[in-house]
Amino acid sequence: MVNVKGRWALITGAARGIGYLTAKFMAEHGCNLILHSRKLEHTEKVLAEVKALGVEAYAVEAELSDLDSVAKMLDKIDSLGMRVDIVMNNAGMQIAYRNEYFKTPVSDYTESFKINTISPAMIMYHFLPKMIENGFGRILNTTSGIRLEPQQAGYSASKAALDKITIDLGSTVEGTDVMINLTDPGWCRTDLGGPWAPNAPESAIPGIAVGAFVDDKKSGRYLNAPFFTGMTLEEAVEKAEREFDSPYGK
Repeated sequence: MVNVKGRWALITGAARGIGYLTAKFMAEHGCNLILHSRKLEHTEKVLAEVKALGVEAYAVEAELSDLDSVAKMLDKIDSLGMRVDIVMNNAGMQIAYRNEYFKTPVSDYTESFKINTISPAMIMYHFLPKMIENGFGRILNTTSGIRLEPQQAGYSASKAALDKITIDLGSTVEGTDVMINLTDPGWCRTDLGGPWAPNAPESAIPGIAVGAFVDDKKSGRYLNAPFFTGMTLEEAVEKAEREFDSPYGK
């Protein structure tokens, strides 16, 4: 199992919900953090809390629907001078739920893809070459299990596209200590999931982060957090490495 103590992780959407819980979990394991939100003031609470756990942490801001803003955030991270070993693309947006889905506007797609697909891809492409050069890296992209719901077509299509990018890009580093995998918190009671979701956000821990700790050189997997609910991190890592194989064949 990877020891993340002293390493640096970027977590997008860290101010609330699953991103907030992930930030606290990583800090509890000694991981230094770069915490993204749309506005710096949104991360004030989590920034103070993770620092109180004894790790170093910085906040950065970017509106993920504004690709120039994403590029500026990446430049800002570079200027901080630390080596980013772990990227957790947690932030996402469900634009709308369309009961009259035949009237779905084009903007549902364009905005969903900018936030849920293109921005995470930009972040991956930025850090991946450095991870390969350093011989270590973990990238986790948060996907969704939504299927057969045209009411959420923009959101689910953008997540499916992220899945495709993740699996294809993962094939280029398969067998190395740079690993790219998918994660899914399940349907949780967050701002995105809504108040009627069946699962507490805490149920996503430790599964939502297990891809940062696995150490078996396999990429392209779907590490669904509910599969690991109630486990210790050590148990979750052992299960992930034993039961979840790469999709690339032998």
